[in-house]
Amino acid sequence: MGQAVGGEQATSGSYGPGGRLLLAVAKYLAIAGGLVFVGLVVMEIVSIVGRKLFNWTVPGDVELLQMCAAFAAASFFAYCHLIRGDVKVDFFTHNLAPWLVALLDAFGSLLVGLFGALIAWRAGAGALAIREVGETSAVLGAPVWIAQALMIPGFVLLAMAGFYLCVHSLRAALRAREARMR
Repeated sequence: MGQAVGGEQATSGSYGPGGRLLLAVAKYLAIAGGLVFVGLVVMEIVSIVGRKLFNWTVPGDVELLQMCAAFAAASFFAYCHLIRGDVKVDFFTHNLAPWLVALLDAFGSLLVGLFGALIAWRAGAGALAIREVGETSAVLGAPVWIAQALMIPGFVLLAMAGFYLCVHSLRAALRAREARMR
């Protein structure tokens, strides 16, 4: 079938140039999200230690945590899907023919793509609505719409990953079915 579960090397080897580019972009976005999480942890440690030892905190640390964590969390989904790191329960499918499993994978990836597109659209609409009313955070006065808009690239990439893997899995299903027919 040309697909393997469990890691980037096993799955990206069968991707075409577009899939490898998508995987690279998703990987760098996930790294950026990870660095944001590391920065948030450092900020919270400074704030907690400052609160306990010096009666001082990072102003707006909770606001920053909420806004930055939204971007960071959204940045991991596409990479996870492209390396097939999604949670799958194969109890019912492990005895099925490989072409049928690939067909089910294609359907699952189609749903992931549709979900990513829906969430990206709604996050964009929400960001525009929040921008129109001018909502800002309570302590820092930071525009809230920016934090919401920063999630959009992660969800757009998730949609692209889902649609790419849908086509990739459909092709694998066809190849496996043709091989079985011979």
